[in-house]
Parts: sequence; C-alpha cells; structure tokens
Amino acid sequence: MSAAPSAFQRDSNDNSPLYLQVARKLVQDVRAGRYRVDQALPSERLLSEQLDISRVTARKAIDQLVDQGLVVRRRGSGNYVAPRIEQPLSTLSSFSEQLEQRGYRPSSTWLKREVVLASTDEQLALGLPHNSRVARLERLRLADDVAMAYEVSVIPVALLPRPQDLTASLYAHLDRGGNLPVRAVQHIRAMNAPALLAERLGVPEGRAVLYITRTGYLASGVAVELTHSYCRSDHYDFVAEMQRAA
Repeated sequence: MSAAPSAFQRDSNDNSPLYLQVARKLVQDVRAGRYRVDQALPSERLLSEQLDISRVTARKAIDQLVDQGLVVRRRGSGNYVAPRIEQPLSTLSSFSEQLEQRGYRPSSTWLKREVVLASTDEQLALGLPHNSRVARLERLRLADDVAMAYEVSVIPVALLPRPQDLTASLYAHLDRGGNLPVRAVQHIRAMNAPALLAERLGVPEGRAVLYITRTGYLASGVAVELTHSYCRSDHYDFVAEMQRAA
C-alpha cells in the first residue's frame, strides 16, 4: 500500500501553476524518503482526495515526476519511485557495489559474452599488441529491475578466457584473480540516444544520456579494463567535491 503524501497547502505567493506546486511537494517527499524505491505513489484519484486537488492536477503533477526520472510508470500497475544513483567521482567502485551501498538490488541482462579480436582503439587503451584477443561483455545494468545503463566492457583475454562463464560482478572476478583495478581514468560527455540504445534503456529516441569511458589500471600501471557505459541521465547524478587551491 502506498504512503500518503505529507500535508500540502497551496502557496498564494507562488504564481506557478498548482500542478507544479504539487509536483515540487511530491519531489520533496520522495527525496525525504517518505516513499521508498520501487514503492507506488498514490493513484491520481487518491492523490486528488488526499491533497484536495482535481484529478487533472494530480495527473499533471505525476507527469512532472515521470519527466524528471523520479517516477516510472508501469502499465496496468501504477507509478513507482525510480532508483537513482549519486556517484562520487573520487571513488572507484563497480556498478554492483554502488547499488548495494544504496540498498538497491543489482542485476544484469547479458547481451553478449565473447572472445574477439581487439579493435585498434581497444589495443591502444589496454596497451595490447596487434591482433590481440579480448573478452567483450555487453549487458544492460539494472537496479531493482529498472534499466540504468547499457555497458560494454573489454578485458584482456588472459584475465577472462571464458567470458561466457561470468554470471555476476566483473570486478569480483578480477579481484579473485588479483587483477582488481585500483585506479581509473573516466571521460564523461552527453549524447543523444540513437534508436537501438533508446530501446534498450527504455527512453525516447534522442533522449540525452551520459556516455562514460573508463580505463582501469593495476597499481603497476597495466590497463586491465576498458568500459563504455551509456547511462540514463534521469537516474544518475555524478558528484565531485572541489577545494580552492591554496
């Protein structure tokens, strides 16, 4: 059963439409933890009764939360609070570790697990000789069954000779072999999702996504991982703490 929203009273000094005021109130409730991840919001009818607003206003307020990525619609079921990751840029951790630390359930939908010839860019990034073979992993990354990112990871084949046997965390596998990256370089930029990527992530074609390229290194400086991630921008926040130089 969904929780009731906190008390709401229209602000007569606020000139914005009523549905935006309601939407802001619901956002506050979500971020304050009144609604948990994957918990249903009240229905439009119930919300209109609880807040003494019209159903049209309730619907438009919920639409705002959907547009912001805070809420996902499930046909025939209702509106549910979506997972969201706030990732510090100063910490190197796996997708699974990030989610588990925040109380989400990580999982993957595997699209490809294969050994292939490394592309020129992959050879350069991983410091591999010409005609080297690599393990290439292609998967959707999910949090509580919600698609968060499409990811392609490339690993030297010596570290992952049978990629089809990998079923869980890549970093856990590398750690067991003594090859866990201790340092990484990431490049982040925005891009518009083409049709196939948009379909995989469950977003409209052309929606802005975050494209992240990460190269992970051992303490010796040897590169052991090249990962390209396409992250839903409505589910990811990247946080950097900065200090003014002395």
